Amino acid sequence: MSAPAPAGAPFKAACVQLTSGPHPEANLAAAVEHIRAAAAAGADLVMTPETTNLMEPRRRPMLEKAMPEAADPAVAAFAALAGELGVWLLAGSLVLRGDEERAVNRSLLFDPTGRVAARYDKIHMFDVDIPDGQTYRESAAYRPGDRAVVADLPWGRLGLSVCYDLRFAYLYRLLAQAGAHFLSVPAAFTEYTGRAHWHVLLRARAIETGCFVFAPAQCGVHARERRTHGHSLIVAPWGEVLADGGEAPGFVAAEIDPALVAKARVMVPALTHDRAVAPPEDEPLVRAAGE
Repeated sequence: MSAPAPAGAPFKAACVQLTSGPHPEANLAAAVEHIRAAAAAGADLVMTPETTNLMEPRRRPMLEKAMPEAADPAVAAFAALAGELGVWLLAGSLVLRGDEERAVNRSLLFDPTGRVAARYDKIHMFDVDIPDGQTYRESAAYRPGDRAVVADLPWGRLGLSVCYDLRFAYLYRLLAQAGAHFLSVPAAFTEYTGRAHWHVLLRARAIETGCFVFAPAQCGVHARERRTHGHSLIVAPWGEVLADGGEAPGFVAAEIDPALVAKARVMVPALTHDRAVAPPEDEPLVRAAGE
């Protein structure tokens, strides 16, 4: 079923790009600086990357530094900042304490009063051996989420996701068919995979769903030589890249016209064309005579 067309007027969206590290206080200060700059430039919706408050590659120190949502200084600071600036603010994700053994990778959306309007915990865990020699086992450190989330903005509906979720197209179709007109993909994409796949995957998600895609990203060199790709992107529903953050910390912004969502979906109404399909039969192939 196709999502209804958004009724909101055009607005300005901004993606903040950071090089977060293992020191939460420094990370928060950098994020606040760029959020303020984006709001001063007229942004109505400001978004930060994955793991905005903490990029600590070692599991035990990460768990020692992670705090519950109610006690985390970044949560309180972003709530106050959204209220002060009068903007919608997406903390793309924060590393927060889940239990004694694992954290949660949580996206928090604050409304212009500072209230938490939506929470989303990253569903897909990045358990991968990258050919550049880096190994990641997010499932050992994070408790995955199990629920898709959409939130109402003044301009339409936002579907939330985080980083590795990007490779699972079914999630974005589910969000679009649940009414999303915009998709957030805050990320800390590796430099190796980002060079190969970042732009094409984000453009594909926009095209498949007829949604705007907002993808604030980590960039540069982090603790223990982890390298992230940067290139925060804002992508239109027809697949055009409206803004690219390059490789340095800062922010990028673009004017967003929600009417383009309906326009793209009228031209290619793929969200209404789902069909029930039986899985492949688990039987050997029948080969032609003589083979």
